[in-house]
Amino acid sequence: RHPENLFFIQPDLALRTVCVTLSLFSPSSLFDNMKITIASLAALFVATEAFHTAPIGRTSTRINMIVKGDEKASEKVAKVFEGKPAENSEFDALVKANFPGAMSNKELETKVVSVLEGKGFKPSNTLLATSLCADELARVLEDDFVKVYGNNFNLGGLSGFPFAGNTGFGAMAAHIPDDGYCLVVHGPHVGITKDGLIGKVERPGIALVDTCCGSAIAASKYLKGITDGGAKITTK
Repeated sequence: RHPENLFFIQPDLALRTVCVTLSLFSPSSLFDNMKITIASLAALFVATEAFHTAPIGRTSTRINMIVKGDEKASEKVAKVFEGKPAENSEFDALVKANFPGAMSNKELETKVVSVLEGKGFKPSNTLLATSLCADELARVLEDDFVKVYGNNFNLGGLSGFPFAGNTGFGAMAAHIPDDGYCLVVHGPHVGITKDGLIGKVERPGIALVDTCCGSAIAASKYLKGITDGGAKITTK
């Protein structure tokens, strides 16, 4: 494994390089009024040797492994969006008014696949790892990437925190194909209603306009209560 083997789509964290503000949203008719926003796009070239669970010169564990096929990632991502409905231009403008520079799922995935394809990332030699919120709305982006790179290694939990921790990241690194790569997609999300209310979202079959991300908002309120005083701190 080499330093360029890990590519991160990363939110607003301390360690980052090239950052681009973007918005990720579900173009499906079910989630027309939902967009997921991640603060930045970062390409981090990280040496994976620190996460080896076996000596660097380990023997290959390949046992008649099934190859995913020769279809290019760019061809796959084009098929992913072939049958999907067109974006709602009014809602797209609303999102970009609140988050300048925001990108749709289609724009993001097409751009990521194009950049990585030029660096040698293929569906057959790339492990997809994700750390997105447990919220079902986050599955749209995740599922679209799965259709390109295959089943994902799930590191994530509520609000997109990588609950798998160091042990999980080490296990993920051990699953990277021999002489292959890993694409890590992670970050929090925020809902936007059709009327432009940030932090809320309409969910199918639910009359209540729900918070999104509810877990992140609850955590923020709890921390604010500790800072301002009055919060009941418990280990239970």
